[in-house]
Amino acid sequence: MTAQSLPPLTLESARDLQNMLRAEIGPGLSERELDVVEARFGFTFSADHRVFLAAGLPHGSRSWPDWRNGDPEDLAERLSQPVEGVLFDVEYNNFWHPAWSPRPAGTSDALQIARSELAAVPQLVPVYSHRYLPGTADECGHPVLSVHQTDIIIYGNDLTDYMRNEFTGRASSLPARSTVGFWSYFVHGGPGSDVATPTPHTPYAVSAQEAAEYLRILALERLIGRQHYPHQLIEAALAALVLDVETESLPLLAGLSRTEQERADVLFDQVLAELGLTGALPADDTDIPWETARWELVHWWLRLIVNGSLAPGAGGDVITYEGWGALARPQSLRPLVDEVDAYNDWEAIRRGTRAQLAESIVAEAERLLDGPWPPLD
Repeated sequence: MTAQSLPPLTLESARDLQNMLRAEIGPGLSERELDVVEARFGFTFSADHRVFLAAGLPHGSRSWPDWRNGDPEDLAERLSQPVEGVLFDVEYNNFWHPAWSPRPAGTSDALQIARSELAAVPQLVPVYSHRYLPGTADECGHPVLSVHQTDIIIYGNDLTDYMRNEFTGRASSLPARSTVGFWSYFVHGGPGSDVATPTPHTPYAVSAQEAAEYLRILALERLIGRQHYPHQLIEAALAALVLDVETESLPLLAGLSRTEQERADVLFDQVLAELGLTGALPADDTDIPWETARWELVHWWLRLIVNGSLAPGAGGDVITYEGWGALARPQSLRPLVDEVDAYNDWEAIRRGTRAQLAESIVAEAERLLDGPWPPLD
């Protein structure tokens, strides 16, 4: 995590900012008071946040956290809110971060993993209402984030820019940049993909054999627990029908209207059975859940990356999550995962090197496809 190279906040400039606030300004917190707050609640203020609070303590509205006389339970709740918001979306909105281990089927197990992962993320510290600064000791220049569950946006390039934006409507013309590893993922959708959603690929098939293979691949994805949009199943059926794949239920699936899409899964099962694909799917008979199916899917996702049907970054995220992570992190996939990590790094975005890194992902996908399968560790 690297803060931006912006001028550090001084006591004088902090008081200038506070003069434009519609708030009562009490005496600033002393160094000892700031240290006591950090020790009591187990976090650190960033350097510019400490300066701001040392210059004066805004109060008179519940939107301003009162670090001197505030209710300790209220302050603790404010500090926990960003993490609790992510957990809410894990539980109720199917959110799952691509860097986490594969999501278990049970909600309670998923929450346990998510809570463990979130225990290590950078602390966000409330500035005003649901605006937060990263709590990074001795660092300044981080952007202020507006946080509501996983709906997170930048509300100011730094604390000064935020105050002007929030309270005067005058924001900086500098491009907004998020600088904090985990929380950066949510800003503008994050550099990675939401791997819990359906694979964002473009289907391709030019023969009846390829069309039937594609139906089988969709069945494999569903077997390991990946979601599909109903329209994906309908489009796959339509392509198979056009390419002369013949089953009794295929025209019914291909012809579903928008209002009939809830029938897609049932008809898809019927199509698989009629093509004899149901019994040909791999069994879950190894120590690693759906190991054979996952290796076959990794091979397919690599093919999609190479032929341009799946964006390298998105495909790499899916392989990292459903392949490398779920297959006990095989060393043979480690070079690809490293390329994906480099592609998703915010420094690569700032430097404008993602195009070259995407080419590296494609090159590694080609290398894997040219070797034995599954690849040898």
